[in-house]
Amino acid sequence: MEMRRLGKTGLSVAPIVIGGNVFGWTADEKTSFAILDAFFDAGLNAIDTADVYSAWVPGNKGGDSEEIIGRWLKQSGVSRDRALIISKVGSDMGQGKTLKAGYILKAVEASLSRLQTDYIDLYLSHWPDADTPHEETLGAYAKLKEQGKIRAIGCSNFDAGLLQASFDTAEKAGLPRYDVLQPEYNLYARASFEGPLAELCVAEDIGVITYFSLAAGFLTGKYRSKADTQGRAREGRVSTYFDEKGLRILAALDKVSAETGAKPAEISLAWLLRKRGVTAPIASATSLAQLESLAKAATLSLSDQAMALLDEAGAEGTEP
Repeated sequence: MEMRRLGKTGLSVAPIVIGGNVFGWTADEKTSFAILDAFFDAGLNAIDTADVYSAWVPGNKGGDSEEIIGRWLKQSGVSRDRALIISKVGSDMGQGKTLKAGYILKAVEASLSRLQTDYIDLYLSHWPDADTPHEETLGAYAKLKEQGKIRAIGCSNFDAGLLQASFDTAEKAGLPRYDVLQPEYNLYARASFEGPLAELCVAEDIGVITYFSLAAGFLTGKYRSKADTQGRAREGRVSTYFDEKGLRILAALDKVSAETGAKPAEISLAWLLRKRGVTAPIASATSLAQLESLAKAATLSLSDQAMALLDEAGAEGTEP
């Protein structure tokens, strides 16, 4: 399996990152273990989670995904150095969204305990926090790096202005900078990453791991109308994609699928893997069949003609 350099972190990641947001939500523990086993058997190596996953599920408290990953790590037989663990801090766990230093230093201990590990490979600021200076947040991460509790840091949901400001602060204060960005980016939602943010990531050699890479399942092609989403766990989000642009994208995916024999989900991920600045997309699986498809995407090569067709279908201008 090809490994991709993750910016300046010193870490290497396979082309597809498995999303842990479904663990303890739409995938129970037994299913989650089977998916993780198959993922590593396929030669892939990175798991994305967050302390807040999956607090939105009735009966869950947050940390559920990390706990499942921790139990899997202990019984899987996969050595810790083969598993690249990505987690995030700063989401609302009852205290509001915050990147205060004191909160981060406590939150990481809780994540390490749930993950049953001594270190997190990549630790991300989940959301911007306008009330906390970059210097305070980066200072907390500097302490954790010195203590060996985290190896590298990144951020999610930052725009180009915020990311540049964090770089400026890090340089001025002599603190570690964010070396990875996790943006929302897929065939449908392109405007927030393409342009200044992507160019900044390329210029600064920032690793980019995309989330909502399959648009909450819309880009798998299994939903063909709003009616298909009714009663599904992601109904509210998926139904928003059924507009003129969304239908154009589905038609383009069908055409490329007919030409290549690949599934729409595989094509959507392969498209991301060819986009400027992208290191690896995150994608979730709730069955072994879905996991097998994700693994295929890691080695699927799209032609220039297919890329052009998909680019045109998902061009901005018809956002809901």
